[in-house]
Amino acid sequence: MTTDRATADRPDGATGIEVRPAAGHIGAEITGVDLAGDLDDSVIAAIRAAVLRWKVVFFRGQRLDHAGQVAFARRFGEPVAPRGRGSASPQDFPEIETTADRLELGGRFGMEHDEWLRRRRHTLLRGWHCDHGARVDPPMATILRAETVPPYGGDTTWSNLAAAYAGLSLPVREFVDGLRAEHRLGVGYQPRPGDDAYVRHLLDHQVASLHPLVRVHPETGERILYVNGYYVEQIAGLSRAENGAILEMLLDQATRPEYTVRFRWEPGSVAFWDNRATIHLAPSDNAHLDFPRTMHRVMLAGDLPRGVDGRPSEPIVGTEPGRW
Repeated sequence: MTTDRATADRPDGATGIEVRPAAGHIGAEITGVDLAGDLDDSVIAAIRAAVLRWKVVFFRGQRLDHAGQVAFARRFGEPVAPRGRGSASPQDFPEIETTADRLELGGRFGMEHDEWLRRRRHTLLRGWHCDHGARVDPPMATILRAETVPPYGGDTTWSNLAAAYAGLSLPVREFVDGLRAEHRLGVGYQPRPGDDAYVRHLLDHQVASLHPLVRVHPETGERILYVNGYYVEQIAGLSRAENGAILEMLLDQATRPEYTVRFRWEPGSVAFWDNRATIHLAPSDNAHLDFPRTMHRVMLAGDLPRGVDGRPSEPIVGTEPGRW
């Protein structure tokens, strides 16, 4: 296995951390660092560099609590305070959203959780997403910490959208470079027959933005194939038939196995990913298992995506920069 050793400007010439790539295009495990400790600036710089290089990095055996997770996140950006958190999220830490909240959502709209999950992800591609992709300024990054995980199942998978773009043929890259797509909350949801309270909720609380189909990464300069299955349904300017075929092709490209990495969670594991350059697939193989899965996430404020032509994303409804 190839090993990238992170170095920094220290008298001894090294940070002491080690970055071990986990797959060919994406993912690396970082060892030799206690995220709850007083981290030197050189260590923070090495972690940031690894996130930019590998898109998602993993830490195991960490002892972070809520305060420690927020403090660690602040070394990389400004945590946001999501609205609409459920009762599982810690009330004293508005920056932390506990993913066990999701178990409550189906019940709010007259469904068991597994039915709500099936309707959100009725095809494999529909489950792939970046966090809050319908916002005009999606989060820059997400830091997810595992508290309780099942003994099996519950893995998360990420895909590298820079590698996906680079893997397209030149004529296709040139074609998609100038396109823009509407990202809208709930487009992947399959309605229930008859009245559907969740559909009514989506219609009453619409969030949508027009993003470049190819985003230029603000730090690395890479071109990112900015698609996902959960928010994107329409590429602007294309006919219905053209849109369906091209979007399916691009989503297939974005989720090809060679661009992905899968992570087996343990209590104390932390994943830190670049939300600008990845999409991920939350697990759906543990809903039927009688095991708890409690994860805590902190998201860092992002900017407006910009396309190859330099034009920024535009809000359509329910979103404005910096307002959560």
